[in-house]
Amino acid sequence: MKQILETERLTIRELITDDSEFILKLVNTPTWLKFIGDRGVKNLDDAKKYIENGPVKSYADNGFGLYLMELKNEKTPIGMCGLIKRDFLSDPDIGFALMPEYEGKGYGYESASAVLSYGQRQLRLEKIVAITVRENANSIRLLEKIGLREEGTVVYPGTDEELLLFGVEFNGQEK
Repeated sequence: MKQILETERLTIRELITDDSEFILKLVNTPTWLKFIGDRGVKNLDDAKKYIENGPVKSYADNGFGLYLMELKNEKTPIGMCGLIKRDFLSDPDIGFALMPEYEGKGYGYESASAVLSYGQRQLRLEKIVAITVRENANSIRLLEKIGLREEGTVVYPGTDEELLLFGVEFNGQEK
């Protein structure tokens, strides 16, 4: 497993199939299901496939993906944060999710800020976007807090679901 970032309280590292038990829990939390959607991960085999076909494939194909957030001292996994290349968006999309017991403690901001800076400085991305449903006020606040601004809407392919689109351009300036 490759460590990507370290913050004051967190280690942010690549996901591996050994993380499948945690992923099974995370993607089936009420908040994930409500705001992100059911990914069909119902058992440990599904979770392993989710990790292999999602984050691990993205690391190989794009050089980035969703990463595991864990408490630095305890090595306790608490969520995911990272960058996703979606076919229907022209720029990488920052995404994040926390286990309910870790929400509202600043971990989302800490990890998303670090990933945004990593995208700009290490990956040399010119722009990072984000998508969210209108009802996800916490996600919208976090996106705005890390510097993304609403740019309009996009429709998720294969659905009629309209999502808010946020973005930030770096224009070669350090963050």
